[in-house]
Amino acid sequence: MMKFKDDKGNYLYYRKLADAIKRHGVAAFNKARADDPDWVPDLTDANLSGVNLRKANLRNADLRFANLRGADLRGADLHEADLTGAHMSHIILVNADLRGADLREAKLISADLSGANLSGTDLRHAILVNIKLRGADLHGADLSGACLREADLEHVNLRNAYLRGADLFLAKLREADLFRAKLHDARLERANLTGANLTNANLRFAYSTGADLRWANLSGADLTGANLSGADLTDAITKGVTGLEITTTV
Repeated sequence: MMKFKDDKGNYLYYRKLADAIKRHGVAAFNKARADDPDWVPDLTDANLSGVNLRKANLRNADLRFANLRGADLRGADLHEADLTGAHMSHIILVNADLRGADLREAKLISADLSGANLSGTDLRHAILVNIKLRGADLHGADLSGACLREADLEHVNLRNAYLRGADLFLAKLREADLFRAKLHDARLERANLTGANLTNANLRFAYSTGADLRWANLSGADLTGANLSGADLTDAITKGVTGLEITTTV
């Protein structure tokens, strides 16, 4: 049972936390959290579709399998929140704090996470088709097996990120920072990596036919077994690259 104060200071009790949030809004929810700092909100399976949750304090919250489709969480604090299997298509998470959050197998189709902080986030096997991540911080994030087809990852910080087996077909990675990123077995077919920093990246056995790597920095990268047939490496920096025995467009 969850209690919220109304405008007159009277306590109102709700069996479901999601109902209380929808009735009283983010300000009341944030105040309830401030009044009880040790409280960990349980929103497992909650239906918060289309709800305005801007700047909500959802730090450490349990949102497993929650329905957040089309919700507005701009500037929200989701630091170390559990969003495993959550339905988040068309959600707005611009400039949200998702550091260390668990987003395994979450569905974020056509979501907007521009400028969000996802450093250290667990996104293994998440569905991120057509997602907007422009300018986001994903350094050290684990995106192994994630589906990022046609994702917008321009200017994204992916330093030391794990992308093993990730599907980045037609992804936009222009000027992305992939320093020491692990892209072993990743699919980068027809991805736009112009000007990207792939210094010391692991691209072993990556399937990257037709990828655009013009002006990319591949210094020290490992391309052993990579398939980059038809890729464009015009003016790319390839000093110290391992396994660069591929057919490319020059």
